[in-house]
Amino acid sequence: MSVEGKSENVIDPPFLIAKQLLESAKIVSGGELLIGSNSTFLVNLEAYDGKIMRAIYKPREGERPLYDYPDKTLYRREYATFLMSQFLGWPNIPLTVIREGPLGIGTLQRFVHFDPNKDYFTLRVNRLADMASVSLFDFLVNNGDRKGGHLIEDLKGKIWSIDHGLTFHNEFKLRTVMFEYCGKSVPKEFIDDAKSLVFQLESKQAPYDILAEQISNVEIDALISRLQLIIEKPQHPVLDPYFDVPWPLV
Repeated sequence: MSVEGKSENVIDPPFLIAKQLLESAKIVSGGELLIGSNSTFLVNLEAYDGKIMRAIYKPREGERPLYDYPDKTLYRREYATFLMSQFLGWPNIPLTVIREGPLGIGTLQRFVHFDPNKDYFTLRVNRLADMASVSLFDFLVNNGDRKGGHLIEDLKGKIWSIDHGLTFHNEFKLRTVMFEYCGKSVPKEFIDDAKSLVFQLESKQAPYDILAEQISNVEIDALISRLQLIIEKPQHPVLDPYFDVPWPLV
């Protein structure tokens, strides 16, 4: 596949239109991005009036087996992480759906046009406060792969969190480059959001059922425990810089 299409034909539609296109629009072209361990494709979706919308496609069959995560579940974890960001209201994660594609079922995620010269290591110079929610979120979803390149800045200056396949394990798996936040207090508004979500999960309201379609009940129980922990002790966890880090760092 090739990723053709003039820039003037590429659209960035509002949320609801983008969701409809991600869920049902025809994938007309694309190409593999030779990054990471799992298959990732930048694809073009047929929109309207000759326009296209770009998206990131990660097929289940392109996932490399891991010794510590159940096989063929990373795409569901990626989607569950997006859902979690919607329940909490933070951080910014691109709109994500699960659907069939040219290589089978997988995630299709809205492509964010970003500055390739910026990542966590450059953004942290001036924007640490803007990324505090990401650090807390990573603890809650138990993100096992927070590389520097998994934080991007779009062309309007908004910071986005991407690549969340290694999440929601019931055992501690947090690996991150975001050590500046270790031990820092968590703002009250984040704790209020955590309290609201843990109540909904414990009382088996809609978020519980929605997450249960993507991850196991044991993993949801572990999520509830992490939410309770951050409510009882509202500070970012202190991590081991020699062990709790991803590889490579970017």
